[in-house]
Amino acid sequence: MIGHDVKIQNKQRNALKKLFCGAAAALLISTAAHADYSSHPGAAAFVKTMVEKHNFDRDWVLAILKQAEPKQSILDAMSRPAESVMTWGRYRNIFIQDSRVTQGVEFWTEHREALARAEKEFGVPASMIVGIIGVETRYGRNTGSYRVVDALATLGFDFPRRATFFLGQLEEYMLMVREQGFEPFSLKGSYAGAMGFGQFIPSSYRAYAVDFDGDGQVDIVNNKVDAIGSVANYFKRHGWRYGQPVVSSAVLKGDVDQSLFNAGLKPEKTLAQLDKAGIGSDRVLEPSQKATAMKLEGEKGDEYWLGLHNFYVITRYNHSAMYAMAAYQLSELIAADMQKVTTP
Repeated sequence: MIGHDVKIQNKQRNALKKLFCGAAAALLISTAAHADYSSHPGAAAFVKTMVEKHNFDRDWVLAILKQAEPKQSILDAMSRPAESVMTWGRYRNIFIQDSRVTQGVEFWTEHREALARAEKEFGVPASMIVGIIGVETRYGRNTGSYRVVDALATLGFDFPRRATFFLGQLEEYMLMVREQGFEPFSLKGSYAGAMGFGQFIPSSYRAYAVDFDGDGQVDIVNNKVDAIGSVANYFKRHGWRYGQPVVSSAVLKGDVDQSLFNAGLKPEKTLAQLDKAGIGSDRVLEPSQKATAMKLEGEKGDEYWLGLHNFYVITRYNHSAMYAMAAYQLSELIAADMQKVTTP
């Protein structure tokens, strides 16, 4: 999940280049030294795991590592995630556009039956499913150009800070291609190894992707119906509550302790507690339900929000409040336009 790669302005990019120039240079040397990952110092342990734990053919695993190509551009991209340098106002403008809303209505219209079935079976609104796919890949128009093997090998062997995680994803990927019968070098995705319409990393693919069209293969890379069902299943498995609100605008009452805002993604305080602290809601909600208070820098000034349980579920897809807000707002705009299309 974390599959979208956002461009940043030149000024921000130059500042980040100065900050990371030393680390990037060191990583470049590392990738050059181990252009053949089968000879990387960490390869032996990885191969042993695949052979002894998962009963893979040793030569097959070595052949994959030998053909995997290091990508400096992947290492560079990992050093500058958009959420860390963007305001909410700029971030929102990337994903909330008339064209993306229109394309969302088109996607929903084209796959109306699958989306209705997913909403019924998994209890996740069709609008939310469409919103996620719209933010992640613009409905399949931008699913990533890196071979997944290259992305995971580069990050697993040459990105020390998160090497353990990405070697684990490379392990999951090899299991996935064996289970689904994919050619290992045929799948492309994001610089972080996320795949398909909904941008699942390999562990999420194996855990949450479903064969929603019943053809015997779980394919969220080429099959839109499987992708729809898989996004819905992901949300259901992470606790989406059908018919429950996602966010509410916050109403400030006098001077409020600013440390209450952006304290974390998970709702920890009840609405009653927040209201007592001066952060109320602009709508009537059950006081006992928990929320997280957010302060986001919008185009026209600071925006104050209360993220509820379903908002937290969206952040399980991508651990960013701005991402969750963009996906939700896009879904609401698509739903409103869809209603206009379907209302006689």
